[in-house]
Amino acid sequence: MSGIGTICALVLECSDPPRLARFWSDVLGVRVSECDGAWASLEQSPCGRMSFQAVKDYQPPAWPGDHGGQQMHLDVLVDDLPVATRQVIGWGAIVLTEVLDPGPKEWRVFADPAGHPFCLVTVAE
Repeated sequence: MSGIGTICALVLECSDPPRLARFWSDVLGVRVSECDGAWASLEQSPCGRMSFQAVKDYQPPAWPGDHGGQQMHLDVLVDDLPVATRQVIGWGAIVLTEVLDPGPKEWRVFADPAGHPFCLVTVAE
């Protein structure tokens, strides 16, 4: 199957783009490439760009998102869930669930500092 393009960016709305860019920079180990207060970006080849856009009166997505309130989420593959959990909490993440599916395929849901849900997972599916 061929398409007409490729994903070049993921843009998250938030109230504080520099803060959210720093959080995701720490989580993903990617430097902040652009930041002006209303817009911030991380850039990593060959993946593309993850950007953060200021929105007046921003409201975070609802989790769980049974009716579309979640909007989107990221799965981040990690080697050690307990270690990664301590790190993201230290950077400002909020824990939303206990560890799910304990064992070789464990995962846990968090919210970033702007309320966007994301999962740390130990096995990519």
